[in-house]
Amino acid sequence: MTLDDLCHRYLDALNTGDLEGVRALFTPDAEIVSPLYGVRPAHDFYAELFADTSRSETTLLNVFDSSAEGRSVALHFRYVWTLASGKVVEFECVDVFELAEDRQRFARMTIIYDTASLRADFEASRKQA
Repeated sequence: MTLDDLCHRYLDALNTGDLEGVRALFTPDAEIVSPLYGVRPAHDFYAELFADTSRSETTLLNVFDSSAEGRSVALHFRYVWTLASGKVVEFECVDVFELAEDRQRFARMTIIYDTASLRADFEASRKQA
């Protein structure tokens, strides 16, 4: 699988809420660093994210690849996130991935975005669940 395929499969899995599909893109010991969820194993993070989500829509803006031999890639995208409560929040974010040695899966991801405008809606939505 090419790096481009891996990145597009990731966004497709987010958009469709494909829990097993997104989990398959990460190594078994992968972890996620998120401004809303903290540090979590990827397996747990996506279960929580999808439970808090009724719909996701991503629009890819840029892909930053460290190099043909590198072990990191970043996706810059617009995220329209419909929370479980039905509230829609929209923001730009960057997901920075560390790749497994074979560049076929992700070993770690750090999510970068400003949560100030959506944190209250996120927390209110989680309380309703």
